[in-house]
This record gives sequence, C-alpha cells and structure tokens, in this order.
Amino acid sequence: MIHSPQSINCKNDNPFSAQRFLCVFMVFLTLIISGCKQKRSSNNRPGVLTVSQEQQSSWVRNFNPFQPMGVARWGTSAGIYEPLMIFNRMNGEYVPWLATSYQWGGSADELIFTIRDGVRWSDGQPFSASDVVYTFNLLKKYPALDTGGLWAYLASVKLDNKEHVVLRFSRPYSPGLMALAQLPIVPKHIWSNIKDPVTFTNASPVATGPFTEIRSFENQVYELGRNPYYWKKGYPKVEILRFPAFPTNEQVTLALINDELDWAGSFVPAIDRIFVAKDPEHHGYWFPAVAGSVYLYASQKITAFQDVRVRKALSMALDRKMINRVAMYNYTLPPEPAGLSDGYAKWRHPGIKPTDGWVHHDPETAGRLLDEAGYRRSGKEGIRSGPDGKPMVFEISVIAGWSDWVRACQVMASNLRTAGIDVKVKAYDFTGWFEKVQRGNFELSMGWADDGPTPYQVYRGVMANETVKPFGENTFVNWHRYGNKEADTLLSRFERTVDFAEQRKIAWRLQEIYLEEAPAIPIFLNPSWGEYNSRHFVGWPNAENPYVRLSPNHPPEALLIMTRLEPVPSTTIKRGKQ
Repeated sequence: MIHSPQSINCKNDNPFSAQRFLCVFMVFLTLIISGCKQKRSSNNRPGVLTVSQEQQSSWVRNFNPFQPMGVARWGTSAGIYEPLMIFNRMNGEYVPWLATSYQWGGSADELIFTIRDGVRWSDGQPFSASDVVYTFNLLKKYPALDTGGLWAYLASVKLDNKEHVVLRFSRPYSPGLMALAQLPIVPKHIWSNIKDPVTFTNASPVATGPFTEIRSFENQVYELGRNPYYWKKGYPKVEILRFPAFPTNEQVTLALINDELDWAGSFVPAIDRIFVAKDPEHHGYWFPAVAGSVYLYASQKITAFQDVRVRKALSMALDRKMINRVAMYNYTLPPEPAGLSDGYAKWRHPGIKPTDGWVHHDPETAGRLLDEAGYRRSGKEGIRSGPDGKPMVFEISVIAGWSDWVRACQVMASNLRTAGIDVKVKAYDFTGWFEKVQRGNFELSMGWADDGPTPYQVYRGVMANETVKPFGENTFVNWHRYGNKEADTLLSRFERTVDFAEQRKIAWRLQEIYLEEAPAIPIFLNPSWGEYNSRHFVGWPNAENPYVRLSPNHPPEALLIMTRLEPVPSTTIKRGKQ
C-alpha cells in the first residue's frame, strides 16, 4: 500500500523544523519502500511508449475533443485529433500542420488558412477543407462545445476555394489566432451523424492524428495504436501509446524510478538524485519556466480581498524563496513583478525592475498595509479582524495529488499566519477542485493562468470585465472574478492590431496596471514539467535540443514530439499500411 503524505500526522505547524523535515523524509522513504514491495504492472513490449500525464485513479473512455481537460482523455488533443497549426512556445512560431500557412486579411478581422492536401482520416476517407469549415460551424451550432469562446468574435467560416478556409470576424481580434489555429478538427462524415455532440463520448474516434486506434481500454490502463493512414510519411515510429492510471505525483515518481514510464509531466522531488542518478545514460528531464506563472487567487467574493492593500499584503507576506526551496526544490524562479514568465521576455516592460512591486517578501510592509486597511491583530493568537469584527480565517484550495502545490500552500499558510491571517490548506481531487475554482466557490486557491503567444491572454484572464462571471457560473479564466475598466480598453486596442510594436506598448501599460492593482498573486514561474527515459525511444527535446517543450502538459505541442521519436535499434518495429 502506498501512503500519501496527508496520511501521516506531522503535528508541528512549522514546516521547516527538524521534526517536520524528518517527517517528510519518512514519508518519502515509505513511498520508496512501498513501491519496491508493491507489484506494479510494467511494459517491455517493443514499440510501446508508456506515458503519464493525467493524474486519475481510473479512466473513463471519453475522446470528445471539445470537452474540457480532465473529462476527455489527454490523447484526444495530443495524438488523436490535430489542429491546423501548432504554436511552439520554445521559439514563438506556428508550425504548419493540417494547414500549410495562414495570413491576415484586412486589420485583424479576417484570417485565411491554406489547407494541406493528401491527408486522410483514420478510416481511409479523404480529409478536406470542408471538414475544417464543418468543425468551426459545429461549435456555432452547439455553443456548449465552444469552450474557448471562438464564436464570440467569429462572424463566419466559409470555403473560399478548394484550398482556403476564410474566417471572418465580427470584430477585429488578433489574439484569436492561437485558439483558431489549434482547434482540433473533426470529420464531417462522422460527426454530422451524431445526435448529440455535446454529450458524445466518442469511444471509437476517427481522426487524422498519429494515434487513433483504441487497442484496449480498461479502468486502470488503456492503449492507443497508430493511425494506418497517417499523413506524415514514415511516422509515427512509436507503435502504441500506453497510459497507466496514477492518481498522485508520488506514484508517478515511483513509476519513473522503476523504469515503468517513458514519458511524464509531473513534479518529481530531488530529481537528480532519485531519478537521473539511477540511470544517467537514459533518465533525463527538462523544466523550462516558459508556461506562465502559478498564482494564488483571492476571491472577490471575500470583502477583505476586494481591498488592493490586502491583496498586496497577502503577496508581501509570502516568502517565495522558501516556497521555491521547500516546495519546488529550487526548480524554478520567483515571478517577475508583472507576473510574466520567461516565455514573455520580449514583452516585459523596460522600466519595471525585478525588485519593483509587491512580489517580494516584506512582512513589515505587509503588516502596515493590513493595519491601514483596518485589519488589526487581536486576542491571544494575534489573528487579525476586519472593521466588521470578523477574523481573517480562510481556506486555500489545492489539488490533492499535486504534492508540490500542496507543500507550497503549507508554506504560504505558515507565512500568512505569521502576518496574522489564519489559513487552512484543503486538498481536493482534481475534478472537485476544478469545479470549485470554475464556479468561484473558494476563498483562496492555487491555480494557473491562461497561456498564449502574447501577454493578452494572461491579463485578460486575470483582470478583464468580460471574463467576470457571476459566482456559481462556470468560467475557464478569471476564477477570482476581478475586472478593471482601463484594462478592458487596452485589451480592446490590442485586439484591433497585428502590429507587434503597438501591441508591446499596450502590454507595457497592462503591466503597470497589474502592478497598481494586484489582481492575482503570482507565486513562482510555472515550470513545464517533463521527464523521459531513453531506454526504448530517442529524440526527446531537452536543453541541448530545445525543438519544443518536453512537457506533455501542453497539447497539441506533444504532437511535435510524438512525430519525431524513434525506437532504439533493438525495438525497431514494422510499420502499418500508408
């Protein structure tokens, strides 16, 4: 039996004491011993790539590409269905895929894609531009499928001629490029016969991707086989993708250590010592900090958090160096003052220094801001109470299986208690946590931000009024429900231009507003977690060969890896029909 850290009682509230350190060490030792004793399923079949990306205790057979992450299986948008183009975060460029090129028509109000010839669906039927037009209009017909809100700015999608699909916008909207280019395309001849595409689980998908065949599906493991008609000649050279179910980081770590995985995208503690050192020739990892920042969200439903002084005080009470050391094993860096990751380096404000703003540890200023806002210490415990007499007692919501985030929350809770704010950490399974944050049913919560090729998505996702939904209504961004009118104006200006110089000036002002208003609290730059085992397959991206992020956590980028991997000579396999 594998014990989770939550099942062992570490009573000392100081997470950095010798007692706490010993407790954490014993937890990890227990995991290692348990993993050695437990009989685990392994796979040594030639040509089979074993992957861990989703953390689930069991699988549900759902391959509907329009259902959200965590509902549809990861392979849906990372191996089965394909987009028109793939944005590669490592070089900031779009890679042609089902479309060979794109161009803007007019001033960000028309987008034209040239569709690739010679592609077939996995049932052998020809793929065409008509399938692309059908897919976009399917989302218009069934708005519940349009989770990215594409038809909020699309006016029409039509076939211009045999090769070109023309997307006309209801308003100029340059940031739409990534979402439109990366929409998974479905076959018209299949989906036009589906009675209810919204609830359709798509158990046996027909698609254009490299892995379309459901070889087996059980509640603990499933396998995807190669598309016999894949359009990239000679690829994929992987024969089967295999997905065992692991509900926690700890179990993924054990599977990596025991050579049960070829590819994963999880946090692994002390990775050089416990993973790489075991087999330096084959075990590798790469964690570039280009995926945005990880945030602490303070819900605007809480009166205290509506005060910018309180939000800044929360941030300045946090010791991010300690969070990085204790929770993240120094894998990453503290955030920039305006919350932008290394992936946005060319967008950063030239006048904002790393020491500016409120993302550095300054408990004295944090206390002064709380005092000014009317939240003063009282009683023996020193917990602050507001002008209404209510004590500052809150809960931080976090995902139970994400051990790095759980530890980060434990550190933050300790920091905030020192500042006079009593915070409890509550871990939920992913599905429960995701439902809570989408509905705004939390007080404080860890979370990510919207990601994209420009800072537009970041700032729209944390401070645009159009993304502020009523509490209880689902939203995929702006979980905390904060809006800023000037930001709305700037974001609108950004939408109307495709000129980089103009967009960057707008982004600079958005960064200034972010510093002034503290809409969301960045904790650390979000590493793109990626681990690999090259014992069976080679061609993995890494710091020396950064052709794309190694992490499987950012589909459809994973397609760039899966169509490049090759088996080592001893596992070379025969290909299917082309």
